[in-house]
Amino acid sequence: MQTPEPQQRDRSATATDAGGDLAETPTPVEVRVHADPALIPSVRAVAADLAARADFDLDAVSDLRMAVDEACSALVPLAREGGQLRCGFVMSEGRIDVICRVPVADEATLRQDTFGWRVLTTLTDDAQVLDADPEWLGIRLRKQRLNP
Repeated sequence: MQTPEPQQRDRSATATDAGGDLAETPTPVEVRVHADPALIPSVRAVAADLAARADFDLDAVSDLRMAVDEACSALVPLAREGGQLRCGFVMSEGRIDVICRVPVADEATLRQDTFGWRVLTTLTDDAQVLDADPEWLGIRLRKQRLNP
């Protein structure tokens, strides 16, 4: 009796096999850290690394790094004691969308008339405050690659 050979999986199979272009398949990444200013550089580094891997030019990488730093720096002081800073990144169609958020205890608000907010709107293609959920406060950022 002959023993069947184990089937080899074709390791070259990618998301393109599912009918989509790999570059167009959204790739989510989430970073969760204690809402502590000392941990913001780690989140900032992840943002810069993801932008660089997505072929953003050096200026756009730097802009996104600074924008994520500014967003996290604005949110961390508003976080509920013991809360986590959560930053989600989605790369798709020549852009990176970022949502940073923290749990809040009271009706915390994020002012949009500050220098920091002006920095966010200058460094990104879009910046929005996410305050519909009374238990969470967040910021959504979008950065487009120059040549998608």
